[in-house]
Amino acid sequence: MISGMWKNVICVGTGNEGNTGGHISGKLGQQEERILEFGISQQEPVMNIQLWKSYVDQFQIILIHPDGESFGPLQERLGAQRILAGNTEILIYYGEPKPYTTAQEIYFDFIPKGSYVDDGVWKIRLIPQKIVEGNYHLWMPSAALLNPLTHFFSPTVDTTLTIPSTARNVVAVGAYNARLMTYAPFSGRGYTRGNTQVKPDIVAPGVDIVTTAVGGSYTGVTGTSFATPFVTGSAAIMMQYGIVQGNDPFLYGEKIRAYLQRGAQRLTALVGYPNEIVGYGEDVIIRLH
Repeated sequence: MISGMWKNVICVGTGNEGNTGGHISGKLGQQEERILEFGISQQEPVMNIQLWKSYVDQFQIILIHPDGESFGPLQERLGAQRILAGNTEILIYYGEPKPYTTAQEIYFDFIPKGSYVDDGVWKIRLIPQKIVEGNYHLWMPSAALLNPLTHFFSPTVDTTLTIPSTARNVVAVGAYNARLMTYAPFSGRGYTRGNTQVKPDIVAPGVDIVTTAVGGSYTGVTGTSFATPFVTGSAAIMMQYGIVQGNDPFLYGEKIRAYLQRGAQRLTALVGYPNEIVGYGEDVIIRLH
């Protein structure tokens, strides 16, 4: 909504989920089933998983507890399904397509009967029935909300962008290491689910950035939240030149993004642009100023 308002540029960090193991994806064939494994750490108080697929695809889902007990196949119906697996209650919700998407979300909510979700290696078994597209994605909550040992085994580092950097009319900003001139492994990667948009658009320095700290001193910080202000400043410089100084009254929105993409500097360690890691490259206006 805000991105559609007049004369603005919205820059959003792609998040720091690139190497946390919180995402797994693949393509299911008509004659092949898939078993997806994930670990839940000890003393994990909350847990949920979102499974996204095309609504046209149909496959059975079986959930396997760390003790080996299986639950399912789950029933595709509206409303919550409740499973008691060990000392963990699991609520499963099947979504429907929406007016703006043909995708389907299946949501798993792990609720401990005591203080913590049952720890160990859990499994989700996907059994194809009618497969047309076959693509699936599963996401956990942000790693900041989970213990370090809670993650998917054999995770997928791509499509780890965090919302709202996936929005169409925002400049999605990833991070790179300006000293080593290479991408930052934690930086959220694209493309968006379905590969419909090139994200990130651009990257900026996001490793060991020196900034002010509480109490008046300085500290080093890392993350896409600290890369994004560089691009925000670049956009502001161009808007000042265009709108404030009267050189181009239409220098905002997608026009700014187009100039940022065209002027981006490629990192020497990567080939093929744009790509899922750094988009069109590094923000060159930072170097010019």
